[in-house]
Amino acid sequence: MREVVIVEAVRSPIGRRGGGLSTIHAADLLAAVQRELIDRSGIDPTEVGQVVGGCVSQVGMQSFNVARTAWLTAGLPVSTPATTVDSQCGSSQQATNLATSLVASGVVDAAVACGVEVMSQVPMGSNLGRGLGVGKAIPKSYFAHYEFTTQFEAAERIAEKWGISRADTDEFGVRSQALAAQAWAEDRFATQIVPIDAPELDDEGKPTGTTRRVERDEGLRETSLEGLANLKPVAREDGVHTAGTSSQISDGAAAVLLMTREKADALGLTPRARIIDTCLVGVDPVLMLHGPIDATHHLLERNGMTMDDIDLVEINEAFASVVLAWAKELQPDMDRVNPNGGAIALGHPLGGTGCILMTKAVHELQRANKSTALITMCCGGGLGTGTLIERI
Repeated sequence: MREVVIVEAVRSPIGRRGGGLSTIHAADLLAAVQRELIDRSGIDPTEVGQVVGGCVSQVGMQSFNVARTAWLTAGLPVSTPATTVDSQCGSSQQATNLATSLVASGVVDAAVACGVEVMSQVPMGSNLGRGLGVGKAIPKSYFAHYEFTTQFEAAERIAEKWGISRADTDEFGVRSQALAAQAWAEDRFATQIVPIDAPELDDEGKPTGTTRRVERDEGLRETSLEGLANLKPVAREDGVHTAGTSSQISDGAAAVLLMTREKADALGLTPRARIIDTCLVGVDPVLMLHGPIDATHHLLERNGMTMDDIDLVEINEAFASVVLAWAKELQPDMDRVNPNGGAIALGHPLGGTGCILMTKAVHELQRANKSTALITMCCGGGLGTGTLIERI
């Protein structure tokens, strides 16, 4: 297998629901990020062998292979093929893992992984077929094997299984907001953000011909333990999760350029990191969201590593209990976990989040002069994604 390196990684700001990015077409948003990735890296785009994109709700503006539509919208070469994949919340991390495999196996020498979700316009579940007359996503025969749970319910069951309290989740919610605020105050995201010009709309929702520049993540909020204590649970009356300890509905996109070390050398490009290993694991679809535990164990065991060997972790904060249960199992140094905040504070644009976490990890390793990072996510339906990278 050939060594795969990351040459560049960029992301848009993460827009809040109804915020600065809520007016943009998903393909335009992803196109802006893809274009900036190519421009910043300096690569001739004809050198990219394939594009692999992640998107969850592939309907409307996010249908018709949005990764390919975006690439063409960006004015990039028609000869470069693209594929859009759905691994639920881990879609663009799995897109990165699949792009890594294409490069490592010799199918292509260079690939772009990317992801997008504009949840303001394409709400979660839009592609499930309700009222569309195209059938339901889950057949009745499924229920003979598994109970169907929502992600909200799964998060509560995880909290029960791992003994996580309302106080625990509230503390974690405050932590995420505080770290994200500190990251922005110290300009830690400066090297990774792509400013986006989003259309402005009139009172009838029609474009005015003007744009608004979005340069900062919009999900940050003033938060305190006292404030979170007053919020109502989102899943059960006695549940431990609230809007302050769950990931935010968001809009965003990101992209990562991967290639062989030899290709980077031949093109005179300086890699930022190398891929150590990747995985996608299946777990109980009822508990559903504990995939990061299994994915982390899998990667550590296969590479002869322990958590002490990991300098940085980007684990998606789908719900506070997901991270807290993972932490109870893996016993990490929590100072190394989501040091710049996570989805509770910044947002979770579904299919875009995997590449956003990858981008955050690549740039934070360089900023903090650290070596090794783990990126992992839980996914609807009982999956866990994992990627190990090492700074070069």
